[in-house]
This record gives sequence, structure tokens and C-alpha cells, in this order.
Amino acid sequence: MDDNQNNNNNNIKDVPMVRIHSHQEIGSLGVEFEDQSLFSPESLTRKKHSFHDPLPPHRSLSSGGSENCSSPSPSSIYMRNTVVESIKIVVFSSKLNLLMIFGPLAILVDKFSGHNAWVFFLSLVGIIPLAERLGYTTEQLACYTGPTIGGLLNATFGNATELIISIYALKSGLIRVVQQSLLGSILSNMLLVLGCAFFAGGLVHSKTEQVFNKGAATMSSGLLLMAVMGLLFPAVLHTTRTELHFGRSELALSRFTSCVMLVAYAAFLVFQLKSQSNLYLPVNEGEGQTEGNSDDEEAPEISKWESIVWLSILTAWISVLSEYLVDAIEGASVKMHIPVAFISVILLPIVGNAAEHAGAVMFAMKDKLDISLGVAIGSSTQIAMFGIPFCVVVGWMMGRPMDLNFQLFETATLFITVLVVAFMVQEGTSNYFKGLMLVLCYIIVAASFFVHVDPHSVADKHPKRSH
Repeated sequence: MDDNQNNNNNNIKDVPMVRIHSHQEIGSLGVEFEDQSLFSPESLTRKKHSFHDPLPPHRSLSSGGSENCSSPSPSSIYMRNTVVESIKIVVFSSKLNLLMIFGPLAILVDKFSGHNAWVFFLSLVGIIPLAERLGYTTEQLACYTGPTIGGLLNATFGNATELIISIYALKSGLIRVVQQSLLGSILSNMLLVLGCAFFAGGLVHSKTEQVFNKGAATMSSGLLLMAVMGLLFPAVLHTTRTELHFGRSELALSRFTSCVMLVAYAAFLVFQLKSQSNLYLPVNEGEGQTEGNSDDEEAPEISKWESIVWLSILTAWISVLSEYLVDAIEGASVKMHIPVAFISVILLPIVGNAAEHAGAVMFAMKDKLDISLGVAIGSSTQIAMFGIPFCVVVGWMMGRPMDLNFQLFETATLFITVLVVAFMVQEGTSNYFKGLMLVLCYIIVAASFFVHVDPHSVADKHPKRSH
């Protein structure tokens, strides 16, 4: 008996002892493992991405929970729930979306009454929430693409409304409306949007001076001056009557200059995305760690493919309303006794830039002035170096004589605006007084176009001044 007990004791000594650790000890062991670098860099990277998964929580649970469920839900029910959630987020999450009803009303009024003033007003108001939702879905898509490409997407789809209106106006032969609406978009972004951003940010942060990357602002100002050069020479050539072939040299020069400007803009994109991407980093990069953590916590509300689908739907609906808007412009000008130049330069761009306007002001109030400048000046640069030349090329393909001769009054206005903004941003600082000056400059421009009679507009020749 004693021999058996001794044998058992010997066997127990040979077996390694297993100790059950408490939760605190397991946590300390995990810390020791991480300190001893037992995890590979690849596993740490995977862990980091798993913690900062850009998908919303309801997406992650519904996609990942099917492995643990004995009877997974049918895909049709999941798709239906996803569509309903997406509609709730995009359509019913903003009170501004109540204005969407004005779009169908504009179509009904056009079908049954044909009253141009009401069709213009209803379609103009109906486009406002669509432009805002277009900016929202673009921001959601930008969460999956990174900050640089995201900024480019914001500028591109932020200008989608103006480009769609311009293409429909070009199709209808309203070349002056195209020129003036694109010019008005540049003026609105550079004076009104940037001015409101400077003013709001300066009021919120009145104790400290706001700073931004003046290198990026200077680069955009140089591109805008190049665009002014492209618009100035055809206008001067036409005004001085020094064309080699009157009426044809001006158009040929405009098409050639447009191709050069498109090449310059493509080179600018390559420079911005690859060659000198560090030029566009914020000035307060030292705070990037804390800001990056807060930005990572803000996960997008809809998935990447939902963003793409909603972008397509909103762009198509804006295209439909833009056609009714363009067709009613001249009739509305006569009915409301407002010059076409004022409608094209002031009213249309304010509606198209509604989303950018709100976004730039909010970013400035959060002391993210580099993003505000990217929205305002970046959007102006894209319209000047891409939107205008693109419309010239599209008109060339349509057989429309769209050129870069924006007339002397409009070209001089753009030239003065670019100079004023270039002087404002050359120091790399902003305050509420600079913003106030830019807004007041925009009011002067708006008043100038209200009393400006465009000799090339049929509606402005209408004898409405006698009423």
C-alpha cells in the first residue's frame, strides 16, 4: 500500500502543475506579452484596423453575427432592413429635407400651368436640400478614401450641381447663362463662403489668431490667376477688335486655351496627390494625434456602396430639376423683373454652394481652417481650371460656340476678386475682420450685377425697366 502511494506521488511530481490565473493576472500577462513583442507587427496592424473598423456598428453586427447563429436570417430581410435604414439616415435625418417636396411641385406646376416664375422658384428651392445631401454622401464616401482623395471628391461633387445646370443650359443654347453661373460659383466660393468661414471662425476663436497652410492657399491663388489670364485674353481680343479672323480667332483661342488649362489642372492633381502631398498637411500637425483619435471615433453612417448609390440617385434627380430650372430662367427674369445676369451670377451659385457654405463655416468654427480653405478656394480652383474649360470642350462637341470671352465686366470682376482673396490669404492667418471684408465685397458684386444689363441676353433687352 505504501509502495503504491509512493509511486503515485512520484507520478504527480512528474506531471507539470497547471495554475489557474485570475483575470487581473491574465491582463498583466497580456501586458508582458506585448512588452516582449510576442505579437508581430502584422497582427498589431490587423488589431488596429479591427478596432477602427469604418463600418457602422449595425453593419458589423449583422455581417459578423451569422457565424454564431444556428439559423441565419435570409438575405432578403437583411437587404430590406439595410435599405430602410439607409433611407432613414439620408432622407429623414435632416430637417432641410422637407424642402425636397418643392422639386415634384415644380414639375407639376410646369405641366399644368407653365408659370415660369413659380417653376423657377420651386425648382430652385427643391435643389437646395439635394445639394446638401450630395455633400453629405460625398463626405460619407470620403471616409473610405482618405483625406486627400476625400477632399478632391468633396470639391468635385460639391460642384456637380453647377456643372449639371451648365450642361443643360449649354444644351439649350444659353451660353451666357453657362458663363455667368460658373463665374458666379467662383465669386460665391471665394468671397461669400470663405468670408463667412473667416468671420464665424474669428468670432468663435476671437482670443487666438487662426492659422492655415499658406503654401496650399498660394498654390491655388496662382492657378486662379492662370484662369484669369485664360479668360482675359479672349475678352481683350474681342473688345479691341484685333482678331485675325473676326468671330473665329476668339473661339479658336478659347478652345486651345481650354485644353491647356485642362492639362494644367491634371498636372495640379498629380502634384497634389503624389509629388507634394505633404504641402497640404494642416499647420497644427502636432495636434494630429489627438485629432486623429477623435476623427477615428466618428465612423461613417452608411457604407461605401450605399454612398455610391445615393450619389447616383441624387445626381440624377438634380439633373431632372436643373432642366426645369434652366428652361424657366428667362421667363422668370421677365416675370420677376430681375436681370438674367443677377439670377445666373448670384442666385444659382448660392443654391449650388449651399452644402459647401455650411460645411466651410462649421469647419472654421471647429478651428479646422485648412479644410475650410480647401472647400472654398479648392472649389473655386476646380471650377476655374476644370469646369469652365470642360464646358468649352463639351460645347465644342455639341456644336455650340462656347468660348472664354466672359465679356469685359465679368472678367474684370473675377480679376479683382482673385487679387483681393490672394492678398487676404498671403499671411496664412485669418480673423473675423477679414471675413467681414470678403462678405461686404460680395455684397458690392451682387449689387453690381443687379444693375448690370447683359447686351447678349434676350431677357435683359425686354422693356421691363419701364414698369
